[in-house]
Amino acid sequence: MDPFDDPRLTAMGLLAEVSTGLAAQLNKTFSAAGLSEVDFETLIRLARSPQHKLRMSDLAGQTSLSTSGITRVVDRLEREGLVQRCPCSTDRRASYASLTEAGVNRLTALMPQHLEDIDTWFTSLLAPEQLATFLETLRTIRDVVRPCATAGVERVEQVTTG
Repeated sequence: MDPFDDPRLTAMGLLAEVSTGLAAQLNKTFSAAGLSEVDFETLIRLARSPQHKLRMSDLAGQTSLSTSGITRVVDRLEREGLVQRCPCSTDRRASYASLTEAGVNRLTALMPQHLEDIDTWFTSLLAPEQLATFLETLRTIRDVVRPCATAGVERVEQVTTG
């Protein structure tokens, strides 16, 4: 058997090709809005989190960035007025990144085109049942390879309810 003709290699190759291709298509809209891919990822993570905020360490865990990397991104987004830092009331060493009204407005303005891009280049290519299965499959894999990707949701909920 040819060691290079393995379905596992095919799966990884296809995943990489799809990811790269989608990023290239989606980045056009981010650039038009004055954002990089990592800026958008940071802002959308905050927008989809309770109270539009996450602990900095959780934000780093949810993105593809190190703690120092997310600090630099948040610094830049803070200078642009899209994000602000808030101290943690229970841990003086920790701080939260919080989406500002300007950040919400920037995301809101680009969202119609972004969703159209997602539909054009991704979701409309799959039947509804294919998409549901695909999303379930991605979550299964994500939960193993990036368990920190949902970090912070419980913590924010505890702070606000407890």
